[in-house]
Amino acid sequence: MANKAIVATKVGMTQLWDDDNQVVPVTMLQVAPCRVVQVKTDERDGYTAVQVTFGERDARKLSKPEAGHFDSAGIEPGQRLVELRLDDVSEIEVGQELAADVLEAGERVDVTAVSKGKGFAGVMKRHNFAGQGASHGVHRAHRVPGAIGACATPSRVFKGTRMPGRMGAEKVTTLNLTVVEADAERELLLVRGSVPGPKGGVVVVRDAVKG
Repeated sequence: MANKAIVATKVGMTQLWDDDNQVVPVTMLQVAPCRVVQVKTDERDGYTAVQVTFGERDARKLSKPEAGHFDSAGIEPGQRLVELRLDDVSEIEVGQELAADVLEAGERVDVTAVSKGKGFAGVMKRHNFAGQGASHGVHRAHRVPGAIGACATPSRVFKGTRMPGRMGAEKVTTLNLTVVEADAERELLLVRGSVPGPKGGVVVVRDAVKG
């Protein structure tokens, strides 16, 4: 698990120049102050985590359980609830705000988000298959996977066989990205490299577990 984490919204990609005048591609993340709604502990919940919300939401559009959850914590309703698994929550209290300055420039982080959905895709796009021959002996089957079955034994298709299907729109984590800048005043976090998901998507940034 992580020692610190934050929820952000993906704005898009841009570039900066470092001290050696080299271009650095960065992803810009907007970090609205995250309000702590609930702190989960080993004694009560069996694991340690922090439940946070961000942004604003009309209280009239909440269900009664949601409204009661925010009221019991004394927190203004946010756009959604996100749980951040942390090793130590002893210094975090309900109502506390977490901002971009949780992380520092130069720190290694892991970024988790739901990747862009690509719809139904064939095996060449989805699994990087080479495809069939382009000319002699292949009749209108250039992008198909070929035979998927076995012989009379086991006379079935194994589960997990790579085939065409829905691609993307799944939880993806990119490991060991570097924080280039963390600006709490402008609510911005700049991370070197690309981050999963579309613009406007919600991402979770935590300190790297393998860094």
